[in-house]
Amino acid sequence: MKRQDGNVSLNQILRQLPQTDEVMNEPILKSMDRILPHNVILLCARQAIDDQRKQLLDGAVEQVDAALLADRALTLCLQYLEPSLKRVINATGIIIHTNLGRSPLAAEAVDAVLQVAGNYSTLEYDLKSLSRGSRHDHLEHLICLLTGAEAALAVNNNAAAVLLVLNEFASGHGAIVSRGELVEIGGSFRIPDIMALSRADMIEVGTTNKTHLVDYVNALTENVAMFLKVHPSNYRMVGFTESVGLLELRHLADRVNEERRRKGGNGGDVLVYEDQGSGTLLHLDCFGDYAEPTVTESVKAGCDLVSFSGDKLLGGAQAGIIVGKAPLVARLKKNPLMRAIRLDKMTIAALEATLRLYLSPDLALERIPTLRMLVEPVEKTRERAEKLA
Repeated sequence: MKRQDGNVSLNQILRQLPQTDEVMNEPILKSMDRILPHNVILLCARQAIDDQRKQLLDGAVEQVDAALLADRALTLCLQYLEPSLKRVINATGIIIHTNLGRSPLAAEAVDAVLQVAGNYSTLEYDLKSLSRGSRHDHLEHLICLLTGAEAALAVNNNAAAVLLVLNEFASGHGAIVSRGELVEIGGSFRIPDIMALSRADMIEVGTTNKTHLVDYVNALTENVAMFLKVHPSNYRMVGFTESVGLLELRHLADRVNEERRRKGGNGGDVLVYEDQGSGTLLHLDCFGDYAEPTVTESVKAGCDLVSFSGDKLLGGAQAGIIVGKAPLVARLKKNPLMRAIRLDKMTIAALEATLRLYLSPDLALERIPTLRMLVEPVEKTRERAEKLA
């Protein structure tokens, strides 16, 4: 096998690579013995050699020596000595930036995490009864108070919340959803994929830009268990569009359920479930017509269940929050998936502290960084920017 110039064989190219011992004996690497275990340094040396081998074969470099490889191995070693997850300054202009960790926590939430992170806690212990408790209890009463829902549950993100709801109530059954709401959000999260994973039978109705109530009616069968409403959190369709609102779906579900009970069928009720995506507990008037609907509005509109994120407009830790009718939430708590997607103590602590701030809306707008930045007057932002400049 020849290189492009036809004069140098593959074996001749690879003979340029120093042996691992040669690289390890370079002074710059030997000095690392006082800092890192030998096996870690050896791993880095081998990786540096492997990387160089690929570059030689690709013709990206012509020659190499042990000192150069030791320097590259040192760079790899140093990566083990500092965290990969680091604090940065967000200068993008995007407040809720997924790549930068979404919402920063309020000081109260940070303090709450520190309190439980290095100590034992009442994660699943009830101090009143001096017996085993439930981790759900730390959040449920607060969420219900703030949303007006009968019951609540939190899991590790909203994708998990959607999967849990669909798996519990639509697995093996039909879930009707508008084609205009089969969204894809960041990280290639697609509603059709989650529905397939949950084993729900996805029934698409309407068109991309227009869906009417009659489309839902025409798709109804005895096997349909759910009307799924998905809020398109990160895009908008304007112009020649139409969609069916939650109140309309609620009225339709009530008529269908009444008819099913009258007939004495065993199919169960059709549920109205909304995936709000971002979700917000406060109506942000500063956005006018573009303000996101609140969770309370969806509950009042008659949704059986609503799910939303904890680390977007809510301004808390990563979580998926589910609110709704008490019997339905009770079933979700018993679903086997809950063990895999439940929250850890630090997330619960951060989320509980954030929710407590919402007990006073004015305090939430002041203390929760995401809300404070979103509602801050332009003049104040400009003043701070000019001082920085």
